[in-house]
Amino acid sequence: MDARVDREGRDECTDALPCGYRIGRWEVTGPIASGGWATVYAARPVDDTDGAEEVALKVLPTAGLAPSQARKVAETARREVELGRRTGHPRLIRLLDSLVLSAPDHPFLDGAIVLVMERARGSLRPLLEAGVTEAEAAGLFTGICEGLAHLHRSGWVHGDLKPDNVLLMADGSVRLSDFGLATELTGTHGTHGYAPPMGTLDYLPPERWKAPLGEQGVEVRPSADIWALGIMIHEAFAAGAAPFPGATPAARGAAVQEYAEGRAPLRLAGAMPPFWRELATDCLAPTHTERAVHTAESLLARIAARPATAGHPAAPPTRRRRRLVRAAVLAAAGCGAAAAIWSSMAPEAPAGHPAAVGSAGDISQTSGRIRVFNIEQSCRQRKDRSPQCSLGLAIDPLQPYTIDNVVPTRVWHGDVLAVECRLPQGMPIIDEAGTQSAQWFRVRLPAGAKRSTAWLPAVRTQDRPAVPECPRPTPLR
Repeated sequence: MDARVDREGRDECTDALPCGYRIGRWEVTGPIASGGWATVYAARPVDDTDGAEEVALKVLPTAGLAPSQARKVAETARREVELGRRTGHPRLIRLLDSLVLSAPDHPFLDGAIVLVMERARGSLRPLLEAGVTEAEAAGLFTGICEGLAHLHRSGWVHGDLKPDNVLLMADGSVRLSDFGLATELTGTHGTHGYAPPMGTLDYLPPERWKAPLGEQGVEVRPSADIWALGIMIHEAFAAGAAPFPGATPAARGAAVQEYAEGRAPLRLAGAMPPFWRELATDCLAPTHTERAVHTAESLLARIAARPATAGHPAAPPTRRRRRLVRAAVLAAAGCGAAAAIWSSMAPEAPAGHPAAVGSAGDISQTSGRIRVFNIEQSCRQRKDRSPQCSLGLAIDPLQPYTIDNVVPTRVWHGDVLAVECRLPQGMPIIDEAGTQSAQWFRVRLPAGAKRSTAWLPAVRTQDRPAVPECPRPTPLR
């Protein structure tokens, strides 16, 4: 059906869709989130005499798109509508209506597809990054597995399972959402389907990185959702950190391939309790065949029968330490595999208080000072000191990077550190652009840090200060 947009007498609260716009029987109250193809807005009923509650409007614009892009948008919406029509379940977000907008006075909205869905209070992402207890994890992943089991029984693969697409309702229950990449199982015996070569890189299983692209797309199977579930289980006990090292999604994807090919072990966070470590390991089996034996239903049964636990938090309970840091990553060339630098217990440094001694001015000719450099351009442009863009400092420059070989203090692009000396031959490091160096700099940490010094690899700076050579260090652990 078509719906007309009414903007009479309202003030704009976003450039794309002003507050007060009426879409069908709903009035927009503000933005919730945005993605590659759609923006989600909160809305309330224009006439609440029937007791209708607030909803979420997923708006997929089509104006100005090339024909192929418009077809992708329409196909995304068709999948969500079809799945919502055929597979209703308490663990899937409910689709209430679908509209095509007629808004000739607003070119951005004219022809846009709108999906009306029940409103959630937020996504799972912030909760996982804050850390959960084992009891909380059991409740969350029980709900997720119930939703996945129903989807898979109904002949569908979610295809883009991640914390952002798991919504928390007002009563604390979870709902799977965002079915734009959902795939119906139509292959032989209903074991696989085909989807466009799209998805969130950090949650793609190893086989998807090399899947051949045919006329119907790439092959998708339920085991892809199981892999994504394993990533989320790890994130729940590692402050939102991924189990595979890399400063960018592509770098983490390369680490996934090394693991799948047997060239690197699966390294899970030390904070993971034994039951959840075993569950995540099974979900992250390197091949589809090994993973396929662990269905959503069997995982659900294992969670229900798990040993009783005290439910101690996996993350520090104090508010100050609930915002935990994701890992920055280096690759250890000498090992032939990528290795992570990250700390599941380190608090994010507040803006304006870097682990540096300064940040302004030209230091290229200044002895004893060095500026941190992040090869990832998107991180160089950020000013908010995001945990995802933080970089790690080593305890021992002669050892491979594992969880216990980093200091809690984080640094970001542009931080200026005090340098004591340089080590010409330490552990060889390769950055995300392929630059390799075995040189390291010993830098001073700010007052109050547990250690007075740490080590920055030369690939993480473009400066080469005139400092003395360090004596060969003895093991620091």
